[in-house]
Amino acid sequence: MLDHDGDTHLYLQVAAILRKRIQQLWPGASVPSETAIQREFGVARTTARRAVKALRGEGLVYTVQGQGTFVGRPGEASREARRTPLYREIADDVISRIRRGEISPRRPVPSENMMTQSYGVARMTVRQAMATLRDEGWVYTVPHRGTYVTAPDAWPQN
Repeated sequence: MLDHDGDTHLYLQVAAILRKRIQQLWPGASVPSETAIQREFGVARTTARRAVKALRGEGLVYTVQGQGTFVGRPGEASREARRTPLYREIADDVISRIRRGEISPRRPVPSENMMTQSYGVARMTVRQAMATLRDEGWVYTVPHRGTYVTAPDAWPQN
């Protein structure tokens, strides 16, 4: 798909492919995240970021911090509404993994890096999910050690 040995930068090749896809979408439609672009094209995060930046520079997309990148210009059309915030979806997934025993009590939860990659989201989204889990009592953090699953007798009752 991408010509790694050619004379065109990879980010420009990725931007060209995304540009064609964007033409099929409506204003306000969601564009893949940098992590999703990385995974699909097998490129570095900086390459994915530069591709999105090129499209943003052309006025084809705009980015809202913490929410994603969307087709069009800001205010041109309403963005796709996300039913549940992404951080909440991640927190709920981690809760279900805890309940199923995939992540054991008093054992560490996956690292921030692992979660960013596996969920295909920004680091801040993972941090918000972890803060939610901490606030609800599912996990606790030990300074300089990491974040661990709370003992079952302390789990929230919902």
